[in-house]
Amino acid sequence: MEHQPSRREFVASLAGAAAGGLLLSGGAAAQQARPRLIDFHCHSVPPAWIAFLKAQRAELPTNNPWTLSKHLEDMDRGGVYTSLLSVVSPGIWHGPDLQAIRTVARQINEFNAKLGVDRPGRFGSFATLPLLDIDGSLREAEYALDVLKADGICMRTPYGNLWHGDPVFAPLFEELNRRSAVVFTHPQDAHWSEGLVPGIETEATIEYGTHTTRTIVSLLESGAAARYPNIRWVFAHAGGTMPFLLSRIVGRKLALGADGTVALDPTDRARNDGAGRLAQLRRFFYDTAQQTNPVALGALRRVVPISQVVFGTDYPESSSGGRAEPITDHAAGLSGVFSGDELRAVQRENAVKLFPKYRT
Repeated sequence: MEHQPSRREFVASLAGAAAGGLLLSGGAAAQQARPRLIDFHCHSVPPAWIAFLKAQRAELPTNNPWTLSKHLEDMDRGGVYTSLLSVVSPGIWHGPDLQAIRTVARQINEFNAKLGVDRPGRFGSFATLPLLDIDGSLREAEYALDVLKADGICMRTPYGNLWHGDPVFAPLFEELNRRSAVVFTHPQDAHWSEGLVPGIETEATIEYGTHTTRTIVSLLESGAAARYPNIRWVFAHAGGTMPFLLSRIVGRKLALGADGTVALDPTDRARNDGAGRLAQLRRFFYDTAQQTNPVALGALRRVVPISQVVFGTDYPESSSGGRAEPITDHAAGLSGVFSGDELRAVQRENAVKLFPKYRT
């Protein structure tokens, strides 16, 4: 029978990998001349997570089944060298058994961490937390960041009807702010927004983008974005509908500045904190997943500098509609909006500034 490493052996292997630095995996030398994109937004499907969902009779992520071999194949085809993994909807908060939820969060994080150990440089991860369990989340964040060497934390939104600005998250955000952590926020299904428009899949079509915008506004309205300035927030899907609602969010008239991004209109005499809100929005990061089109990205690039845009594919969810090469499609879609140094920054360099360990 094949030897299965114990948790002690697994943690030791993680420590060894961290001490030894990132090594190029077999065949990686052939990729040196390729783009070496860093994919901020992609999803694995850990077996323990599927088993947990089945035990809780929860909805399974049935679209576009994930396998490691296929993911690596598609990464190589699309020029992606590093994929930063998280789990997709329906998340892990299912059923009344708090310990089972904490356990599956740990299993997901160890599964993704082991992929990174086995294939150095090819996989990183954003750790799953058992939110709204704050005590369990603080312990899991410590283990994931210190022992498993996760790249950051993945948060969902909303949590029921709670958004990131709610005071319940304060103890977690204080710790993540102390660590200058990266927090990747992915929209989550909400039972209260399902089926609002009959005949369409409301969540994926409309609500995901709206949930993201609500989360961003929650951070601004509550003051949480200002209270935790060291957290590097990353929002999925080009910020949802935020770019299109910008004037309402900021509460001021807007004009284009000299650098081609928006600024407050100097003719607007309204007195509010519009400048502060706009500055916070321009400090956040936004990925390109599911938004590689000139309308969405054209709007986003008017809001934030290129330094705040990172590449994402939503793999394997992005392979809908029979498109066999989703990563290739997404990489090609960016070239219609960005070029030259801008394209290189979005596809790789902005991520490397957040995570210098991937520079090699």
